[in-house]
Amino acid sequence: MANCALCGRKLSPFSLKKICQWCVQYEAAKRGEIDDDARQPVIAVPWVRRESAIGLTQIILGINIVIFAAMLYASDSITGDFTAGLIIHFGANVGVYTLSGQWWRLLTYMFLHGGYVHIAMNMWALWNIGHLCESLYGRWTYVAVYLITGVAGGLASVAWNPQVLSVGASGALFGIMGALIASFALGEFSLSTVPIRSVLSSLIFWAGFSLFFGSLSPGIDNACHVGGLVSGLILGALIARIAPQEDARRFSVIAVVAFAVAAFGIGVRHWRGAPERFARSGVFSEQNIDHTISDLQNRIKKSPQDASAHYALAHAFFTKGNFPEGTVELKRVLELQPQNASARLDLGAAYLELEQPKQAQEAFATLVAQDPENVRGHVGLGIALADQQNYAGAISEYKAALQIDSKADGVYYRLGISQAQLKKYDDAIASYLKERENNGDDATLESALADAYQAKGLLQEAEEARTKATQLKNSQQQ
Repeated sequence: MANCALCGRKLSPFSLKKICQWCVQYEAAKRGEIDDDARQPVIAVPWVRRESAIGLTQIILGINIVIFAAMLYASDSITGDFTAGLIIHFGANVGVYTLSGQWWRLLTYMFLHGGYVHIAMNMWALWNIGHLCESLYGRWTYVAVYLITGVAGGLASVAWNPQVLSVGASGALFGIMGALIASFALGEFSLSTVPIRSVLSSLIFWAGFSLFFGSLSPGIDNACHVGGLVSGLILGALIARIAPQEDARRFSVIAVVAFAVAAFGIGVRHWRGAPERFARSGVFSEQNIDHTISDLQNRIKKSPQDASAHYALAHAFFTKGNFPEGTVELKRVLELQPQNASARLDLGAAYLELEQPKQAQEAFATLVAQDPENVRGHVGLGIALADQQNYAGAISEYKAALQIDSKADGVYYRLGISQAQLKKYDDAIASYLKERENNGDDATLESALADAYQAKGLLQEAEEARTKATQLKNSQQQ
C-alpha cells in the first residue's frame, strides 16, 4: 500500500492518485483555487497507526493453534492422528450432520485440522497471504472475505461429496487467494504495475499448483478449494470494480455475496439433503428404529408429497430388514422425483436383496439410461444380469463401469467371476490380478484366483493362491 508523496499518509489501495485528498485540497488552497473557509476533510495524521499491532491474521492463526491443542488434549495423544469421531465432535463439516441442520459446522470446520502437517501448511499460507489481504482490504472486509469464502468452500464440499469429512482453513485460504487475484487484476493501484503483476503472477501460480496437486491426492478435498476460490474471485472482482473504498457500497457488496452463498446453501440442502437427513434419522438411530419409523410415517401423513420423508422411511425399513416395505417407499419417491438417481440405485439394490434380478435389471437399466456415467448403476446392472446367468451382458456392464472408473472397488473381481463362468480363464485370472493390484488382496479374491488357475491347469499357482487365501483368512480372524 503506497503513501502520499507529500505528507506520507496511506493511500487507498485502489487509487491511481499520488497524493492524498487532504494534500489535494491544501495545494489548491495555496493556489487560491478554493475559499479560505472551505471545509477541510478530516484524515488521520501521517505515520500514526490507528489499529493495534496485533492483526486479525495473528488472531485467526492463534485460534487455529489453540483448537488444535485442544484436540490433542482430547485425543490423549501427541501424534496428531485424530479419529473421525473426535474431529466430528469438534465441528467437522460432513453432509450427514451439516445438511441435517447443523449449519454451524460450515464455520467451525475451517478452524480444525487433521494433523501436524495439515495445520503447518495452512498456517504458513495464512501468515503469507493473510497479511497481504488484511493490509489491502482492511480488517473487517478481510474477515468477511475469510468467513464467506470459507462457508462457500464448505458448501461446495458437501455438494460434491456429502460423505467426505472436511476440515481445514484451506477453503478460506483459497477464497483469500481468489479475492486477491481478482483485486490485483481489476483494481486500480497507486503502485506501479511491476510489483502488482509480480504478486498477481505468484498468486495465480500457487492457486493453480495447489488445485493441480489436490486433484492428484485423494485425501485432499479439492471441491472445498474450488468453492473457496470461485467465491473469492467473485467477491474480489465486485470489491475492485464497485466498492474500492470502505463505505456503504463495500458493505452492500459483501451482503449481496453473503446472501448468494446462503442461497447456494439452500440449493445444496434441497439437492443433497434427503439422503443425509436419512442417515441422521435412520442409520444412526438403529436402537430406536421403531420410533424412527413411526415419526416418519406421521410426517408422511401430514405431507404425503414429501419425497425426503419417503426416502428416509425406505431406509428405516431396510435397517430393520423389511425390504418389501422399503421398496414400496422408494417407488413412491420415484413417482415424486423420477430423476432421483439415489432412490433408483437403492431400489435396484433392494430388488437384489429380495432375489428379484429381473426387477433389479429394470431399475439399473433406467438409471444408466438417465446417467450413463453412473458407475454404481453399471455395476448393479452387471450383477442383476449375472444373477440371471447372462454373463456376457454382465461383462459388458462391468467393462462400462471400469471405463468410467478404472479403479472401482470390486468391479474387476466381479468381472473375473463372470469371465470364469464363460470359461474364459485367462481373462478371469487377468481381472483378479488387476483387482488385487488396484484395491489390495483378500481371502475371497485369492480363492477365486485359485479356482481359475485350477481350471486352467496351473496347479502350482492354484496351490499357492489357496495357501495365501488361508493365511489371509486366518489373519482376518485374529
